[in-house]
Amino acid sequence: MDEKLRNMTSLYITKGDEMLLLFRQGGSVVSDTWVGSAGGHFEENELNDPGACVLRELKEELGISENGIRNLLLRYVTLRRVKGEIRQNYYFFAELDSEIGDHIVSTEGISRWFTLSELSALEMPYTAKFVIDHYLKIGQRTNDMYVGVADGEGVNFTKLSEYE
Repeated sequence: MDEKLRNMTSLYITKGDEMLLLFRQGGSVVSDTWVGSAGGHFEENELNDPGACVLRELKEELGISENGIRNLLLRYVTLRRVKGEIRQNYYFFAELDSEIGDHIVSTEGISRWFTLSELSALEMPYTAKFVIDHYLKIGQRTNDMYVGVADGEGVNFTKLSEYE
């Protein structure tokens, strides 16, 4: 078996009816497209802790600590098989703390606030586009977690309930 695993996080920060996105430039996996405001690959010590990864990326890429956001929630986990890799993405959503100014600069590309109604028209990575579409239709009205599997024609989402 030659396939490798690639684990990544992405953070979508909202402020009212706006979402902060990043036009990522020069990325190793994703480049020249709109993505979450912060995110990236897991470090070895984060393999079982996507929250630690997304908080590290938030600090590294936006200079914002955990105290600068509220209601951080893991909302989506997606799987996609591409280029000899099984890509597992963890999508977090949070609200910008009112104490943080909304002029946010990223070390990874161009940061920009979009109204939620503008998001569907943006070019995004494959699974991210389906996550955002699902979020706009369903996810923004719940705190549920969803798992999505890409099948080449889309991403099929299922609510991921916790039970014993």
